[in-house]
Amino acid sequence: HLRMEPIMKPLDRIDVAIVNALQNDARLSNKQLAGRVGLAPSCCLERVRRLRDEGVLRGFHAEVDPAAVGANLEAMIVIRMKRHGGAVVEAFERAMLEREEVVAIYHLAGANDFLMHVAVRDPEHLRAIAVDVVSNRPDVRDVETALIFGRRRGRGIPVYAAATEPRRDAAAGRRRGIDSRP
Repeated sequence: HLRMEPIMKPLDRIDVAIVNALQNDARLSNKQLAGRVGLAPSCCLERVRRLRDEGVLRGFHAEVDPAAVGANLEAMIVIRMKRHGGAVVEAFERAMLEREEVVAIYHLAGANDFLMHVAVRDPEHLRAIAVDVVSNRPDVRDVETALIFGRRRGRGIPVYAAATEPRRDAAAGRRRGIDSRP
């Protein structure tokens, strides 16, 4: 679902630096993060809590090697629906997200309705998901599957929010080397 509501408080340069640092390494300790953004640890922790409470930071995740956990094959499944009503879309998303094989599902605009990233054991497992789980649903019109040969994680979500100056001494922050870029 598109997030249309504005963030309650505009992000300042320190908030942007915190978001970028955590996107790069969510395992940073609060002390390390505070040092990187030029804040006292207590102030940094307060900002991270506020960013979580406001929904800017949605969670902290581990990146797992798929092969190490038996997911030897990944694929993208393109799905076109017969109907496009809100209840149909929500029911389909819910049903797919209940499957452990589903890494992510994207609701699209255009000719295709969904793009679903799956991680499976082998080709037979992929066939079972594509045919038995997805294609056999009465609300699905068409399915295409593309194997993923490799993937690399990008830098994260770019922070487009207009960064305002920090509420305290912005010049002192610049002297300490606070950088709002990743």
